[in-house]
Amino acid sequence: MELLFDLPLVTRRRERAAANRTQGADFLLELAGRELAERLSVVERHFDEAVELHGGIGNAAAHSLATGKITRLRRMETAKAFAATNEPVEIAALEDVPLGTQSVNLVISPLALHLTNDTPGVLIRIRQALKPDGLLLAAIPSSGTLQELRDVLLATEAELSGGASPRVIPFADVRDIGALLQRAGFALPVVDAESVTVRYDTLFDLMRDLRAMGMANPLIGRSRQPLNRQFFMRAAQMYAERYSDPDGRIRATFSFIYASGWAPHESQQKPLKPGSAKMKLADALKVPPIDPATDKN
Repeated sequence: MELLFDLPLVTRRRERAAANRTQGADFLLELAGRELAERLSVVERHFDEAVELHGGIGNAAAHSLATGKITRLRRMETAKAFAATNEPVEIAALEDVPLGTQSVNLVISPLALHLTNDTPGVLIRIRQALKPDGLLLAAIPSSGTLQELRDVLLATEAELSGGASPRVIPFADVRDIGALLQRAGFALPVVDAESVTVRYDTLFDLMRDLRAMGMANPLIGRSRQPLNRQFFMRAAQMYAERYSDPDGRIRATFSFIYASGWAPHESQQKPLKPGSAKMKLADALKVPPIDPATDKN
């Protein structure tokens, strides 16, 4: 398995960001948390035992509890820094799912699965932790996220040094996530994507937000060569030239995959066996039969 992320570095940066919270820096977690809760609210089920897995400061947990669909919810994070005063948080590493087999009804994963090296393994462990007919709800940053920043940083480095190194992490697309859910054994997987455009005064404001989220470049293959002021000034200029609105503010795209999947249960719908249909497709569509004598194809 190829390792993409320096997980100790990811963990340190996330925990530092949680300990030094910047007002409004959790806006992506807030957005994802509200969307996950809205999706939970329309599920015609009640969940006795739920877990928010690596959800930062708990936006998704709070909104999900407010739906009234959950009896008991536990939060799991890498450190107590993510907890509010006197709030219980269980400690678990980013790729860890320390839950007993078939022990919970619902797992909520807001904006964390994209930082795991062994994402298939994490999904398998989540599915094993779910009771039969238990539900996973996840929000995952997807391809298209920070596409403007990726373009500008690569172009700036190529211009100034003649080469380029990865400075924005790769993100999965909808098909990737759907395939991973099926591979992990989830039934009835549903995957869709949404995007939001956030505007900033300058590139430096965007990068300040990313640092406040603990999301600076965590790639193992990142360049260790420090970037100088000339690089950032040129990158800011190029960003403004390529991705600014008429008022001079720049755009940054954040795309999200919202995914759900169920632990298999005998009560769930099953696809029909081949040949078991009771009506021909042509009859259902009311298509007249083709006369071979007049068919020119």
